[in-house]
Amino acid sequence: MATQAAMAEKPSVWLKLAHGSGAAAFGIKNNGFDYFLLLFYGTVIGLEPGLVGLAILIALVADAISDPLVGYWSDNLRSRWGRRHPFMYAAALPVALSYFLLWNPPDWGQTGLFFYLTALAVLIRTFITFYETPSSALIPELTRDYEERTSLQAYRLFFGWSGGNLMSVVMFGALLTGPLGMRDPHAYATYGIVASLLIFATIMISALGTHSRIPYLHRPVETGERYSLRRIFREMVETLSEKSFLALFFATVLFAIATGLSAALAFLMLNYFWGFSEFQIFIWTCTVFFSALLGFLLAPWTTRKLGKKRATIVLGLFAFTIQPAPVLLRLVGLMPENGDPLLFPLVLGINVIDLALIIAVQAVAYSMIADLVESNQLRTGRRSEGVYYAAMTFTRKTTQGLGVLAAGLILSLIDFPEGADPATVDPDTLWRLGAFYAPALLFLWLAALAFVTRYRIDKQSHEDNLRRLAEQGG
Repeated sequence: MATQAAMAEKPSVWLKLAHGSGAAAFGIKNNGFDYFLLLFYGTVIGLEPGLVGLAILIALVADAISDPLVGYWSDNLRSRWGRRHPFMYAAALPVALSYFLLWNPPDWGQTGLFFYLTALAVLIRTFITFYETPSSALIPELTRDYEERTSLQAYRLFFGWSGGNLMSVVMFGALLTGPLGMRDPHAYATYGIVASLLIFATIMISALGTHSRIPYLHRPVETGERYSLRRIFREMVETLSEKSFLALFFATVLFAIATGLSAALAFLMLNYFWGFSEFQIFIWTCTVFFSALLGFLLAPWTTRKLGKKRATIVLGLFAFTIQPAPVLLRLVGLMPENGDPLLFPLVLGINVIDLALIIAVQAVAYSMIADLVESNQLRTGRRSEGVYYAAMTFTRKTTQGLGVLAAGLILSLIDFPEGADPATVDPDTLWRLGAFYAPALLFLWLAALAFVTRYRIDKQSHEDNLRRLAEQGG
């Protein structure tokens, strides 16, 4: 009864801040993989871009095995610190250390660098799962309220985007200001030190800040059945076979691939396609904080007004048609030429609004996962937050997998020159870059929204699920 009473309370702002701040660790890791990894290994270190994408894809395959196992393990762990916190504490140091090593590679050839990158990508993604999945799985346990779950997720997305973007600001405001600009290897080594320390600190702050809630969290259900691979597989299949989950899973996969493609090519598009200077890119990265704040405010408001499913679709239709529009207009000659004083404020203004919409879409869509927990509990008798959020963590990490792979393939297909000065790149090559980039994004975003339409849990059905569980004493 104490657990139900605690979950019925509205989470305090402090609890939301403590829980949400840990997402900065995932955001920092994502920011590095999304925006700098292909650039660093492909143009600074000299590893063939296709091999960078392949290394991340191999790590993605490893995730397909490790993520659901970590989620299942955290659902069923019995300890004096509950189901989630032992994983959160254990992840802090390993993920920080491995992330540091990623940005300080040895002086090896193509084969050696490929294996080095692959091994560290697998380690980093596995260690971050040990934090991110249990931490995200706390959302359904911290509150049962339909709108408050979106608020908790909005805090996580705000800190995730802000934490990651902070590193972009540090890079362009302090580390990449030398004569080599984005091609300075020492800047990336310093980045690795700063990012690793922040990852460790934010994970520990989140774990300690939510530690007091451990007595009120759910405990694993005693079934009397021994653990075995057969049981684990059977229970995960039961959990993940819900139709609303499958709709959200495939939508999130497509969301993540599109985000990864956009992020992996972001600085190449800004620097080469649009011809923006390092200082303009610095201003661009600073405005992401404003977009994150707008998205943070917009997500709970649209949930209250429209419900989660409708909010995701409406916000998504606006966001995902706006994002590729400037590139498509450039391809047909309807945007100002590079160097025109109107170009930067025009593209920047469009991006600020569009990114806020995308962040809001992510917050609402990810919070829809929390409402699957009670539906599944009625169907199976188990609370499987970890398995659900492990699946979502896996889809979000496809951002660095299939997204980076697609970006690498595009660069290879158009024969994009390695380490070239922006002024020397053939205009036809830049046109082909935009011609592959924008239509691919539009297709991926709209396909994802099509899957969202298959999600079936709304506020009324969620409250019905809570009522039925209360009647059963669950």
